[in-house]
Amino acid sequence: MPRHSQPVRRVYGRRRPVGRIIIALVVTVAVVIGVVAVVRTLMQVTFSGTSIIPSDHCVAVADAYSGSMTTEQASNAAIIVGEAIRRGLPARAATIAIVTASQESSLRNLDYGDADSLGLFQQRPSQGWGTPDQIMDPWYSAGKFYDALVKVPDWQSKPIGDVAQAVQRSAYPDAYAKHESAGRAIASTLTGLTPAGLRCVANDGQGGGGDELTALLTMIWGDAITVTPATDATTGAATVTVTTADATTAWAVAQISMAQLAASGLTSIQVGDQTWTHQSTDLAKWTPSPTSVQDTAVVVTLR
Repeated sequence: MPRHSQPVRRVYGRRRPVGRIIIALVVTVAVVIGVVAVVRTLMQVTFSGTSIIPSDHCVAVADAYSGSMTTEQASNAAIIVGEAIRRGLPARAATIAIVTASQESSLRNLDYGDADSLGLFQQRPSQGWGTPDQIMDPWYSAGKFYDALVKVPDWQSKPIGDVAQAVQRSAYPDAYAKHESAGRAIASTLTGLTPAGLRCVANDGQGGGGDELTALLTMIWGDAITVTPATDATTGAATVTVTTADATTAWAVAQISMAQLAASGLTSIQVGDQTWTHQSTDLAKWTPSPTSVQDTAVVVTLR
């Protein structure tokens, strides 16, 4: 038989360990990648009772409604709700405004948008909403929204999305509905209708926000409340004590303070016999206080 026609013997057994090693390496790499992804995810989520450091955020809960916000969004929400309170508008007005701003800008004060749209509500200078500088002022833009809102017939009873659309004339009129649960929770807590419904964690604040807090609360309530700032001579911590006319206002003061200045060094808030104490590794709950103040009083401590 010619040499070239002899059968060729192939030894396959020697290659099997190499294949198994490659498969094992691939599986190991996949597992490592998966673990890293899970760890990164966990670092961004709050787990009660653990030592994982969560990202700065706030959660509002009111009955069956709930919503989560970054501290930037919470700060803007406090201004939107604060302007409604300042004007004497009901919580529903604040809910509609929060729902609208959530859809238009994700509760961020944007300096860009479609065409010449700007700000929290993406209002357009060319459509008569104001100058660019005015619209970029959250207090002004919230006020202009409420000016238009109260002109909508039956705004207090119509579906929230319909009222928002009547003001905004959006190309996506059905998009507001998905923000209603969060909008109701945020408005209900920040107006004080839901006590102890807002909780925040914020580790990046600079501290020393007593003057800013005093200015904020005075902007909203004026002479209707008494604000007394003080500084602890030993620790240097700022304390702001607020006396209000009723418990609902006290809870509005407390939760707007938390939302607006959570990133500025709030360490504790007390309303009546309930206290919130900031925890860097957890979304702290409101708990019974060992000592109580009047239900109409609020004591805020800042580092």
